[in-house]
Amino acid sequence: MSKEKIRIDKTCLNCNHVVDQRYCPNCGQQNTVSTKTFHHLFIHFFEDLTHYDNAFWKTIINLFFKPAALSKAYLAGKRLSFLAPVRLYIFISFITFLLISLFPNEKPKKFETATIGKTKLTIPKIDSLHIEEKSIDGLTKVGILSQNNNDTIKKILLQTNDIQKNDTTNKKEVADFGYKSVTELDSIQKHGLDNSKVGGSEYWFLKKWLEVKKENTNEQISKKFSDSFTNNLPKVLFLYMPIFALILWFLHDKKRWNYFDNGIFTLHYFSFLLLIILILFFTDKIFPLLGKTPEIEWARFSFNSLGVFWMIYYFFPAHRRFYGEKIITSFIKSCAIVVINFIIVSILLVLFALYTYSNIH
Repeated sequence: MSKEKIRIDKTCLNCNHVVDQRYCPNCGQQNTVSTKTFHHLFIHFFEDLTHYDNAFWKTIINLFFKPAALSKAYLAGKRLSFLAPVRLYIFISFITFLLISLFPNEKPKKFETATIGKTKLTIPKIDSLHIEEKSIDGLTKVGILSQNNNDTIKKILLQTNDIQKNDTTNKKEVADFGYKSVTELDSIQKHGLDNSKVGGSEYWFLKKWLEVKKENTNEQISKKFSDSFTNNLPKVLFLYMPIFALILWFLHDKKRWNYFDNGIFTLHYFSFLLLIILILFFTDKIFPLLGKTPEIEWARFSFNSLGVFWMIYYFFPAHRRFYGEKIITSFIKSCAIVVINFIIVSILLVLFALYTYSNIH
């Protein structure tokens, strides 16, 4: 029973019908005070998505452990026993990408510790600085080092393998394409030898990179790209579902299975993929907290391997149970669907990556 205060006025705010009790007999809305707190709105949001009853957990268990069970139940008319497919997908998608966004990637170290004699010095990593000269003179120029320490730091750099310029373990530029500016690239394209020129696509890529490098470090470019790619991936995934359903529709009996039926199966399958991605993401964050012993690392590897296997295998029994075809027929169709979607998804991800890259500023 709701604890919200009932309005004195017996006229329903939604349909103007007379309300004798708490609920309107005409539209079902509660005749309670309309002013709500933010806490109420937040809780109400999750109540609408999950119902906060057995239907939510029953849906999640069936989704994860019983391939195609939700799709078959929904098409059979059991609509109230489980969450609706669209609501389920929106909820899992929202939770997955929200929680993943709350755990940023570990930032690389921006400082190196070097020892000369009995003196320990902490200096900025060369690649973390947005300067033209990758040298100690460049550090002095921007005021990070004084001139008095210039010679000392140069000796440290020569004696410290981790910071030496030519050391193979030193993290260099994310991509060293051999060009310092757009002007140099354009000059080579215009006046250089044929074997030194690049093609149209490569020229576009290099020019964009050099333009972005003017205002960003390598780390900033990588972060902007990864953030933009991750933030927009849910949109791409959502837009791809109709294509996935269309492929299913083409490969099955159109008289028995219409596009809507394939769409329901697609919603449940994509919800499963997001759910297992979320689980694997969390376990990947939790296991390191338990330590780094061989047993824990083995448990982490085993759990991740099992999750990846279930993610790949899941589609085959789901397809067979939903469409009710013979095992060999279902297996062949499932393999064809996986291959077709792999090719299409690979192409779309490349195009999406190029689009993301072109919009970096």
